[in-house]
Amino acid sequence: MKKNLLIVWSNGDIEVANKFPLLYSSVILEREYWSKAHLMLWGPSIKLAKKNKKIQQKLLEIQETGVKMSACIVCVEEYKAVKKLEKLNIKIEHTGELLTKALKSNKWSVMTI
Repeated sequence: MKKNLLIVWSNGDIEVANKFPLLYSSVILEREYWSKAHLMLWGPSIKLAKKNKKIQQKLLEIQETGVKMSACIVCVEEYKAVKKLEKLNIKIEHTGELLTKALKSNKWSVMTI
């Protein structure tokens, strides 16, 4: 049985962000839906996180629940968002490695948005 969830958030739409990945991420550990959770920012979600103060605050709140976060280094650099995401305590890395491991794992479920 898979007990961990990786959410790959690549959509840059604010309504999509608030109504699904951020809403769901904010409750999944405290409600014990999953043992571990990781929110991965990729593509336009990084641009949204860089520009929107409410999204930034929500990301910090979600981390307080225990959800880990990372962002695609290539995208972060292209959007010139390194400093902003570092301030948000989001690990900037080559996310393809984590995604590939999760996809091949029997322990992780992967959801893309």
